Amino acid sequence: MNFVVIGLSHRTSPVELRERFAFPDGKIPDALKSLRDSGITSEAAILSTCNRVEIYAATPLAPDVAFAELKKFLVAHHAFAGALGDELYTIDEPHSLHHLFKVAAGLDSMVIGETEILGQLKSAYELALQHKHTGARLNKAFQRAFNVAKHIRTETNIQRGSVSVMSAAVELAERIFSKLADHEVLVIGAGETSEKTARALQSRGVKKITVTNRSPERAAALAAELGGRAVPFEQWPDEFERIDIAISSTAAPHHILDRAKLEPLMRRRKNRPLLLIDIAVPRDIDPAVNTLNNVYLYNVDDLQSIAADYLKLRQEEVARCEKIIAEKVAVLLATNKFSTTDGHR
Repeated sequence: MNFVVIGLSHRTSPVELRERFAFPDGKIPDALKSLRDSGITSEAAILSTCNRVEIYAATPLAPDVAFAELKKFLVAHHAFAGALGDELYTIDEPHSLHHLFKVAAGLDSMVIGETEILGQLKSAYELALQHKHTGARLNKAFQRAFNVAKHIRTETNIQRGSVSVMSAAVELAERIFSKLADHEVLVIGAGETSEKTARALQSRGVKKITVTNRSPERAAALAAELGGRAVPFEQWPDEFERIDIAISSTAAPHHILDRAKLEPLMRRRKNRPLLLIDIAVPRDIDPAVNTLNNVYLYNVDDLQSIAADYLKLRQEEVARCEKIIAEKVAVLLATNKFSTTDGHR
């Protein structure tokens, strides 16, 4: 019984092609049943996300035969009439185990070390398990993959730090203010990036968000989406007495906040720490405000630099993670619990 993987991912195919082969969750149990009824697989699980579509299977067939049949299944199931080349990859044992472990640990993700894929992989496995489409071989492989992912998270720095501008801004906020739930946020300019940053802060506990925009309708709409309140654009300086974090992203051709304007505002707020996140280009906030006590200003280049540093750190950890995975795969293959006779139902 051979453990194999076939699929497409962001590394091999564009989103337009991945969409054609995506499996809605509700359709996966029937697809797995078809695979097993056909005799192509004895056990199977399907992982379908925005970045990858993969079938993990234990098959009694020779690898080349199994891959040919699995490709036919994918093409027929999705009524695909186009040509498939290198976009579709096939992985035989033991590399298939290595691949599964890498996916679980976030090493094959678009953002190295991200954790969302582990939850998606667990859901895919649980769905197959629930409908009795797994057996000893897949159960052992997936359970070991989850354990390896946990080991890598705790023993390496692969998930350390934030690798996007929005998450870097959140990390800065958490460094300055230990509990974000106790602090208010002002969003100046209701653009997409400022909205995403506000949502990222909200996901970490921020409860009070005020939005202002030159278009009052847009400010009101975003405030409603965030569960906050909107204020007229000309009144946003009045909010500095109560807020602790300001995200600014307007289309103004000049600074909307400078030292002369901020200094009296800081006195009114009794010099409490203030985090200013300027993600506008050209910049909304004069860099000279950073000379004021308890003012922390970061622009988009600062945030991208922080994210790049963390990404470099994660990339440096990949070799260490790969070594752990290779060792774990070797141990698994050496055990009787993953012998070639396992997986028969």
